[in-house]
Parts: sequence; structure tokens; C-alpha cells
Amino acid sequence: MLQRDINPASFPARDGSPPVEWVIEPGLLDYARGLAEMELLAAAIREGKAQERIWLVEHPPLYTAGTSARPKDLLDGGRFPVHQAGRGGEYTYHGPGQRVAYVMLDLKRRREDVRAFVAALEEWIIRALADFNVRGERRADRVGVWVARPDRPPLAGGAPAEDKIAAIGIRLRRWVSFHGVAINVEPDLSHYGGIVPCGIAGHGVTSLVDLGLPVTMADLDVALKAAFKEVFGPVA
Repeated sequence: MLQRDINPASFPARDGSPPVEWVIEPGLLDYARGLAEMELLAAAIREGKAQERIWLVEHPPLYTAGTSARPKDLLDGGRFPVHQAGRGGEYTYHGPGQRVAYVMLDLKRRREDVRAFVAALEEWIIRALADFNVRGERRADRVGVWVARPDRPPLAGGAPAEDKIAAIGIRLRRWVSFHGVAINVEPDLSHYGGIVPCGIAGHGVTSLVDLGLPVTMADLDVALKAAFKEVFGPVA
């Protein structure tokens, strides 16, 4: 399939910018609290009162609705709490075993180009997955990161089977980003059954452990940090 016509090799901050803070939240973070803290930090970054930050979290099981979410894609609204996220995109799932990386970056210090920013986020995930010999791939018509599943029959029409392993949903306010990416390490994949993930039917969802890899959250965090430095620059 066609890939994006953007070179996502790097998305660094301009010279003299401080390194990005790298924060790992212990335990399961209440979603409403996380959303409120992101809003406050993004405002502080816009005002020059805070450093850019990557905030790595896990949430209890829940669904979030982006600004393009369609009611028909919420298949079981009573299964878990449903939050209006305010980010772009449609419905997605968060839960234990999934690494959510909230990305609060100032694109004015980098590049005021939303498409290039999304491509850089994809590149970050793809490089991190490569540490575990997983080939993550982009799709021209679908944001996120996908893995081919040659072990399964092809889809209707002969297209090869593939699963989504990472979702991307961001929001920009005065060129400061918040929300971010979600990568499946070992979530309960049956929990995706309450929604049409990202509004895309006909494709599956997978995780590192589902692919047969004994990867821990800490393993992924190390890979994410190394790949982030390559794509976005230094971290504190």
C-alpha cells in the first residue's frame, strides 16, 4: 500500500530549546485527571512557563470519543466509562497493558506542519517497535501503525490481513500538542469489542504479546525513549 509522501526522519526543536521532560506515571491514571493536567501543562508551555513533556501513563479500562466519533461505532456503551476526549479521531480504547504516551510539544519550536508531525509520531512508534523485530507500517488512508498478519487468511477482495498495534490522536492549540499515541503491549484485546476502533471496520487489533513477544511495559519505555531522541531530540 502507498505510504505518506513526507520524510519523517526528524522533527527536532530549534537550537537552544531545553530538552523534553520524560515522565512515567506510576499505577493507573484517572482519565479525567490526566486530561485536566494535560490542559494545564499545554497552556504553560504556550506561555513559556514549562518545558515540553512526554508523559507515559496507563489508564483503567475506558473508551474515549474523538471529535469525529460516530454514535454507531460505540457498540457497547455500558461496558466501560466513555469520555469525550476533545482530540481528533474517533472511538478508541485505553486500559491496563497499553502504554499511552501523552505528547506535549511546541511545534513553533519545531515545525508548524501537522501532517509532518503525525508522520513523525508514526516514525517514533515504528522505530521503537523495530527494537523487538516488529515491522510497523504506515497506511496512506489510515493514521496509526499497522502490522501485517501473513498467518491469517486474506481479507475480502484479496487484501492481506493486518492489525493495528498503535493509535494516534492529537490536538493542537496555538501549535502546542496534547493527547498523543497508544501502543498495545499486553491489554485485554477483547475490550476492543465494545467499539469500532478508530471507525475502521474489517481490521483487527494486536499487541506485542499477542504477536508472541514477551515484552514488558518497561521494555517498551526504554525503546520509546531511544527512538524519541532519534526523531524529536534530547530528553531530560
